[in-house]
Amino acid sequence: MTVKSSVSLTDEQHAFAKALVKAGRYASVSAVLQRGVDLLRRRLEDDELERAALREVLARRREGEFVTARRMDRRLADMVAAKRRSHGPSA
Repeated sequence: MTVKSSVSLTDEQHAFAKALVKAGRYASVSAVLQRGVDLLRRRLEDDELERAALREVLARRREGEFVTARRMDRRLADMVAAKRRSHGPSA
């Protein structure tokens, strides 16, 4: 179903949309705007999924063991040293 709607565009936005139509990329300015709305909806949905994933990571982290900055620095130093050892002597 298609709903007619009135929208206002700046001169620059309208010129850009018309250029896309003229270049054959879209059938009409309406098609350009529909695509833009679809892209915005998809981006907002993706953003919400990312926020939900981050909330999940943070919740799991809060439930885990607390690691001090000093202890984390030591862990990272140990990992770097192990990686260097696994690659053998440097030239």
